[in-house]
Amino acid sequence: MKVLVTGSAGHLGEGLARTLQAQRYEVIGLDILASAFTTHVGSITDRDFVKSCLDGVKTVFHTATLHKPHVATHNMQEFVDTNIAGTLNLLQESVAAGVEAFVFTSTTSVFGDALEPAAGSPAAWITEDVIPVPKNIYGVTKAAAEDLCQLFYRNHGLSCIVLRTSRFFPEEDDNRSVRNAYADDNLKANEFLFRRVELEDAVNAHILAAKRAKAIGFSKYIISATTPFVRGHATYLRTNAVWVVQGLVPGYVQEYERRGWKMFEGIDRVYVNEKARKELGWQPVYDFRHVIERLKAGEDVQSPLAKMVGAKGYHVESFEDGPYPV
Repeated sequence: MKVLVTGSAGHLGEGLARTLQAQRYEVIGLDILASAFTTHVGSITDRDFVKSCLDGVKTVFHTATLHKPHVATHNMQEFVDTNIAGTLNLLQESVAAGVEAFVFTSTTSVFGDALEPAAGSPAAWITEDVIPVPKNIYGVTKAAAEDLCQLFYRNHGLSCIVLRTSRFFPEEDDNRSVRNAYADDNLKANEFLFRRVELEDAVNAHILAAKRAKAIGFSKYIISATTPFVRGHATYLRTNAVWVVQGLVPGYVQEYERRGWKMFEGIDRVYVNEKARKELGWQPVYDFRHVIERLKAGEDVQSPLAKMVGAKGYHVESFEDGPYPV
């Protein structure tokens, strides 16, 4: 089967291209950057170029985007051009080309201010039922692109699956105070409790979504590691996350002490992947318990796929305040 992967030079795009090629798919890789997995160099903002990439394609994996780290370096029009108009080009030409499944990589950032509960409130319990309140142009344009996918399913019958992925990038955090407070590996391990997904699991979710797209038609899913928390923990997570985690995964304590790591005192949101596991048949491997077991065994926390893909970065230039301008 012939498939198109947009953003083939990026983290997820390369991960998808590598995995799909290994599964004997014919992969067309589209990106503005040349790479080992990019067969067509160009922009999704160019509709004629998009059209030229879709001949014979049955499934589109649309990962290309301007990301949150680009908010300070790109203007709003560039976000609209890439994230909205670019997605529209892909949807229009997918319909014209007879594409059967369209998988759109969105982000948990669309939830925006809904992720930040008021002082004294429980941690935000984030399911697909939570109404997004985007707080920057990145979130706004990704939410609009999600709506375009729904429109093309409703009006043109194009099966579209939206995957709201949580963090999977290997780069450092964009918050300097967080970077200063936690070792990078420590920070990422903590995040598997509530807001991170391993690249290999994210790739598998996309492939499952493509296989089930025709039966589902249209739907949105949160793609994040399976949390050990239940909703009843939400109140305690805000002020005493250490106590909650100790009760659920007591084995982490000794391993963290051995490494000089520390747990977050408070957790403000929890991404819930139950719908994706139930409806897509997704079975993510990497969760906090799995990470602790790998640490105990002296193994790398990253999946083999993530290690092959490596760190990409989001900017050519460097910045005084860390990896991203904020």
